[in-house]
Amino acid sequence: MAKSLQDQLLAAGLVDKKKAKKAAKDLKKQDHLQRTGQDNELDSAKQKAETARKEKAARDRELNRQKETEAQKKAIAAQIRQLILTNAVESEQADIKYQFVDGKKVKQLYVDQAVWDRLSRGQLAIIRVEKVPGQRDYAVIPLPVAEKIRQRDEDYFILIAESTHGDMDEDDPYAAYQIPDDLMW
Repeated sequence: MAKSLQDQLLAAGLVDKKKAKKAAKDLKKQDHLQRTGQDNELDSAKQKAETARKEKAARDRELNRQKETEAQKKAIAAQIRQLILTNAVESEQADIKYQFVDGKKVKQLYVDQAVWDRLSRGQLAIIRVEKVPGQRDYAVIPLPVAEKIRQRDEDYFILIAESTHGDMDEDDPYAAYQIPDDLMW
């Protein structure tokens, strides 16, 4: 008579009696669960575990995406801050008040005559800088730098004076008399 595979493995010494009994017991238990229909409960538990794993993976991906977005925003803010610090136009004497509108408030910035002339002609721009959180300060920067800042962040406050040269009416009787931009009141 032929020996079973289990008996052959025992005779060869590849398996001990404890492992053989445990394997036989597990096989009987699985067979019993299949006959009574309780095997489906095990499958549903496995399904629940799989869906929980998938949901956790989706949450982790969303958190990673949010962290990446925050890091990108911080990097853009640092780039803008660096652009402003390296390209700010400093006024030597800063004795002339230049007034501009930020939101609904009229703000003022003290500059020298050369910077004031370039600001009024639209060659320079004013940008808001928050050196200390909650405290606003303003810096004067060249137009190419202002455009770079706009490319990085559209919501950044940038004021560029509009040049009014060439807006004269043909029928204007005072067209020959130009009003200077630097008229001080």
